[in-house]
Amino acid sequence: MAVLADDRHILPNPAVGRKSAGGLIFATRLADSYALKGSFAAPWESPRMSIVRATRRVHFSAAHRLHRPEWSDSHNTEVFGECANPLWHGHNYELEVTVEGPVDPETGFVMDLKRLRDMLDERVIRDVDHRNLNLQVSWMEGVNPTAENLVVAIWERVAPALPAGIRLVRIVLHETPRNAVEYLGEASA
Repeated sequence: MAVLADDRHILPNPAVGRKSAGGLIFATRLADSYALKGSFAAPWESPRMSIVRATRRVHFSAAHRLHRPEWSDSHNTEVFGECANPLWHGHNYELEVTVEGPVDPETGFVMDLKRLRDMLDERVIRDVDHRNLNLQVSWMEGVNPTAENLVVAIWERVAPALPAGIRLVRIVLHETPRNAVEYLGEASA
């Protein structure tokens, strides 16, 4: 465990990482620097937990066709352009998932981002990577796979799988380097 120390005190300090210089900081100087900034307490003295957001980015490739089966081919092409191609087209998607929660005093993490990556792989990426979103993804069945619909469906897969105390706050889905959609959950509506 990293500690704060001066000539008189050794205090536990979860804010000091293992990579700090020897894991020791002189408490009087650090505490003085907080005092100079106003009435803010040093992180290890604060009774409230810091709430922080953490983001993990993952990648997948998938094919889809944008169309409504009740519309004619010409109307689908008019509305969706080349994306209505009956022979499909694909994208290299980038998915950013942001979670929010208190910083764990033992780890210094909001959430271990490796755990978030593994959960995204299990609940999203394995289903969509190198798949046809119209034909091969059960949780997109009957849904026109626009980026907007896909980001909402991904939210519904991710939110219930997060650990207690961690809240999903934002998902950004980049369909191309120039086009992205953002979803903040139902509270944003």
